Amino acid sequence: MSDKIERVKTLIIGSGPAGYTAAIYAARADLKPVMYTGMEPGGQLTTTTEVDNFPGYPEGIDGPTMMVQLQQQAERFGTEVRIGMITSVEFSKEKGGIHKVVADGEKQIEAETIIISTGASAKYLNIPSEQRLRGGGVSACAVCDGFFYKGQDVAIVGAGDTAAEEASYLANICNKVTMLVRRDEMRASKAMQHRVHSLKNIDVRYNTEVDEILGEQVVEGLRMVNNQTGEKEEIAITGIFIAIGHKPNTDIFKGQLDMDETGYLITQGKSTKTNLPGVFASGDAQDKEYRQAVTAAGSGCMAALDAERYLASIGSVEEAIADKY
Repeated sequence: MSDKIERVKTLIIGSGPAGYTAAIYAARADLKPVMYTGMEPGGQLTTTTEVDNFPGYPEGIDGPTMMVQLQQQAERFGTEVRIGMITSVEFSKEKGGIHKVVADGEKQIEAETIIISTGASAKYLNIPSEQRLRGGGVSACAVCDGFFYKGQDVAIVGAGDTAAEEASYLANICNKVTMLVRRDEMRASKAMQHRVHSLKNIDVRYNTEVDEILGEQVVEGLRMVNNQTGEKEEIAITGIFIAIGHKPNTDIFKGQLDMDETGYLITQGKSTKTNLPGVFASGDAQDKEYRQAVTAAGSGCMAALDAERYLASIGSVEEAIADKY
């Protein structure tokens, strides 16, 4: 491990709309942010083709291009963007304390403030056809991508509240929605189940799983299998939405930051403050309710403002310990 310790005023862990927006605001506030992008620079939007619902893009924009532009904007104001991973963290519990992290297993960094924007990863079925057709009709966000399938036949996989809500959303814009539920009942609340069953163009298939997603370049159909009888059936669809949950990318923070039972970081009130001073959380790492690019960006702005106010309240400790380095 390198003996040289780097000091930064604001360290941003993770990229995507939350991280890049935090970087833009932090840089403009002269917090000299350093960002570590993680293994998926740009986050989940880099796996999305067309983004039509982010304000300011009347013709839409593809996800990877949008993330490149956000990075360029952050760098324009002085953010140092590094492709790499934060591999360990040791947060201070004291107000005005210094947080210690290790990047890429060797580089030691000390930060006065840390903004976490590590996001969450959608859970997938992990079958080859699903992976091959991601961006070609396979999606993990009906609210993001459902519009592109207006008037078409689609399928959705899942049985919880999110799946039920997304199935209802799709039913309003699609011709037919086939909902695959692995068990003989849904996990969704009774109210959500009633909503699903009240919509005539949702066909709920219980004890049913995906056997194969059909199509070479884009989704053209679905082969389903009844897990009780083994009977298989093919239907024609143009899109399939996987709604079996998300996993926040927060394992590295376990034992130090407060999080709920599924790993989402808990923030205080309407702020981005975590339970430790000088550590702020934004985006999908702490938001399991909305999970949209625009809400992630908004929380990234909030995190940078919270970090700026925190540093102002304590007075930057950078000068006080400069003689050590």
